[in-house]
Amino acid sequence: MDNNREHYSSSALIILQDCGVSVLASLLSILLVRWMSDPISGFSLLVGKWLLYALAASFIGFFVTRSYKAVRRYTMRPDEILSCCERAWDAGLRTFVLQGGENPAAAEGLAPVVAGIRAAWPDAAITLSLGELPPETYALLRRNGADRFLLRHETADPAHYARLHPAGMTLEGRLACLRALRSLGYQVGMGMMVGSPFQTEDALLADLRLLASFRPEMVGIGPFIPHHDTPFRDEPAGTLELTLYLLSMIRLIYPNVLLPATTALGTIDPRGREKGMLAGANVVMPNLSPVAVRKQYELYDNKICTGDESAQCRSCLGLRMNLIGYELAVDRGDIRK
Repeated sequence: MDNNREHYSSSALIILQDCGVSVLASLLSILLVRWMSDPISGFSLLVGKWLLYALAASFIGFFVTRSYKAVRRYTMRPDEILSCCERAWDAGLRTFVLQGGENPAAAEGLAPVVAGIRAAWPDAAITLSLGELPPETYALLRRNGADRFLLRHETADPAHYARLHPAGMTLEGRLACLRALRSLGYQVGMGMMVGSPFQTEDALLADLRLLASFRPEMVGIGPFIPHHDTPFRDEPAGTLELTLYLLSMIRLIYPNVLLPATTALGTIDPRGREKGMLAGANVVMPNLSPVAVRKQYELYDNKICTGDESAQCRSCLGLRMNLIGYELAVDRGDIRK
């Protein structure tokens, strides 16, 4: 990123000015560029000691498509899902994230499970990540108790979106889903993959402007990591440096947003999640899926945390956060507006 440092600092100022962020925040954006090459101890004090929320979930990714034949598809039984929620609650987690492939029929079938979770743990937040669905399916899940929905916009550049997706999928279709979710009262999560194939600097600037205008409750970003059995297997991975820079930018643009330090960060750097937290993230997401199915949900190569039991995963994350001065919070993690 050395050759692009001047470009990114000027672009950061443009974005911050567009979004009405203070002059102080603009000055901080310049400091972020220097920090990327020479981390400053206690940098989190500059952007605030943000409350750390613990969410029970898997990392949100894409590029493992329906054309990927090597993966073994699986469906968890309702009792398995409820058992995972019970372990999450006992571990002190108050948000349950249910994630699955894009299947409208299966999503409708999940409605009774969502209702069962709501009945058993009325004080928990229920978050879904099930892709593009008909508005009536989103409404059904909302009526049954879902609070939040994570649906990455993936890129705000229509041409880039078309290059990443099968024919018939459009950016406008994705944005229509996000607007439908917002109209139904969901807390909405958006985001993009950093360093995805064909991504340009202009596309990233468009992403930041879209996030600033839509104002989602949660933004999920992480570095692109290729998978050996996908069309993008030979593409270069995204970088830790640029991902951290964008986490800091998003925190400045949107101070209260829920912003995860993703598993992908921990995959490309042993301390990636800690560095993400110090760059402005305030969410970590322990994986509480049954160990037996985790390797079947292989979004990218060398993914970490596929063999740990749920209690081990939560304990490990807690220790890692303690070492950088954070503690896992025991609450729903609702955004502070």
